[in-house]
Amino acid sequence: MVISRFAIVLATSIVAGAVTTLGIVVVSRFQEWSSERSAYFVSFAAGVLITVSFMHIIPESMEMSEAAPAFILVGFLGLYLLNHFLHIYLCHDYECSGYAVGIIPMLGIGLHSLIDGAIYSITFNVSVLTGVLAAMGMVFHEFPEGIITFILLERGGFGPRRAALYAFLAAALSTPLGALVSYPFISRINEPMLGALLAVAAGALVYVGATHLLPEVAEQNRRYTLLTLAAGVLVGVIIIAFRG
Repeated sequence: MVISRFAIVLATSIVAGAVTTLGIVVVSRFQEWSSERSAYFVSFAAGVLITVSFMHIIPESMEMSEAAPAFILVGFLGLYLLNHFLHIYLCHDYECSGYAVGIIPMLGIGLHSLIDGAIYSITFNVSVLTGVLAAMGMVFHEFPEGIITFILLERGGFGPRRAALYAFLAAALSTPLGALVSYPFISRINEPMLGALLAVAAGALVYVGATHLLPEVAEQNRRYTLLTLAAGVLVGVIIIAFRG
């Protein structure tokens, strides 16, 4: 029985949403434990994402589209500008008070999760291997993403139940939604356009790994995060090397 690409994309995005939900459930019940260990999930995810992006996804996109380097830059800067826009126009002078402390990053995470769903559609339409490699790092960072979203909302003044609900809607449910919305369009485009979109996805993944996740790891300054980062890099290298 042949499983369709759409079924794989949908299943992967649902798994990602489930992992995020698990992070929300864990942090709502065991907040101290999950907060202390989230840096290790984040550093491992960063290692996988950066390695997979530079060693597989970017070369793949350049084989499919001559304009790939420009689109890599578009993906990287696009995600940067998105974050910049959220802070500039939704907070005044980079200071958010009250509920905004949780709502602003929640909106950013929600948009990222929508983009994650679209990235699943793009990468799995290139090949199952490309999709799996991208999904590995992304799924591993979903767990701490759920934790972080909940904590930020709770610090912003939301009660535990509302924080859990809003975190689920923004960080978990939005991923399969992004896959569902994007797949019908992405599955019908030609190879050069698919390569360009893959390049945009690669730029976005590099941004998430290097500019979003790694600074968060450095800020938490945990003792063994370099080891988990190295483990993420090693896992990415091994899978790429033995892809056949």
